[in-house]
Amino acid sequence: MWLVEARTVFSRARVRALLAVLLAVPVFLAVAVYLAGGPRAGEGPTFLDRASHNGVFTALAGLVVTMPFFIPLSISVVAGDAVAGEANLGTLRYLLIRPAGRARLLAAKGVVTALFCLAAAVDVVLAGLVAGVILFPHGPVVTLSGTTVPFLDGVGRALLASLVVGVSMFGLAAIGLFVSTLTDVPIAAMAVTIGLVIMSAILDGVSQVAFLHPWLFTNYWTAFTDLARDPMRWHLIWKDFLLQLGYVVVFGAGAWARMLTRDVLA
Repeated sequence: MWLVEARTVFSRARVRALLAVLLAVPVFLAVAVYLAGGPRAGEGPTFLDRASHNGVFTALAGLVVTMPFFIPLSISVVAGDAVAGEANLGTLRYLLIRPAGRARLLAAKGVVTALFCLAAAVDVVLAGLVAGVILFPHGPVVTLSGTTVPFLDGVGRALLASLVVGVSMFGLAAIGLFVSTLTDVPIAAMAVTIGLVIMSAILDGVSQVAFLHPWLFTNYWTAFTDLARDPMRWHLIWKDFLLQLGYVVVFGAGAWARMLTRDVLA
């Protein structure tokens, strides 16, 4: 079931299109910086002013640019479609006829959605690394702390950052999966999920509700930038992982309860 579900999701045209868009963003970003010469130090998104000096930073800048909207949007589409899409097509009942059961079907969809979270982030970083190496110098990497690390160390940090970002999306994936169990209309599930991302991001920027910030699933999404320091700082990243685990447990349990009790009519 797990392999079939993964093959089904990643073979869909819209999922491939989402991955293609994510791949294109850092490439277009690298080309734009190459043609324009890049912003001055301290201007533009984080890492963008360093991209023209070392190709590794193109990958990190790609993550910074895609994190607020592109990656969450793609995950909202996949997670929101997970159950609601099957119900909308009339295939959910046939999937449940198999002896696997509802809980196992939901678990398979959750695992594949989490796999897509990782794939989306890795997609951005790999495209950024390739474009950066082709267009810009690629030697020792100067970290945000001012120290220098070998090029391969910098590449490893970029790949590690993609995994951190992927895990940071697990909470959103759990929310989307839960919403997907509430409706038979996948567009509605996708819209609600991305709407919650926007609402969380807005609240995260309002100082009057600062007491809520540590509990918002978007609060630590940029913690991966600490991997570009020397030594790497993990404090905020571990906080992020713990927060995402909380969202996975709460909304995963909600999705499980809803899946076990819902009437499957189609």
